[in-house]
Amino acid sequence: QFIPQNLALTVWAYATVRHDAPALFDKVAAEAMQKVVQFIPQDIANIVWAYATVRHDAPALFDEVAAEAMQKVVQFIPQNLANTVWAYATVRHDAPALFDKVAAEAMQKV
Repeated sequence: QFIPQNLALTVWAYATVRHDAPALFDKVAAEAMQKVVQFIPQDIANIVWAYATVRHDAPALFDEVAAEAMQKVVQFIPQNLANTVWAYATVRHDAPALFDKVAAEAMQKV
């Protein structure tokens, strides 16, 4: 069984080479939603970056990840903050509460 890091890094690798594997991305999204509370900030940033990069539609995943990210945003390094909001902006997934939390955290780190 894949742990959260394996899920995030698998789709990250596919996205890095711009290879959308729809069935794989759908399966990873379903599994990631069940394990999202176990994701560390880097897993959160990597998974949404991957889906945004290949433009794979996964609104339920983005909703679940946003909720979890808001709980962990103080643990994010600047790159995690930037990559996460970039992903949401790229797919135009509305997450105003997440953006507000990221803005507050970014102001502490700028």
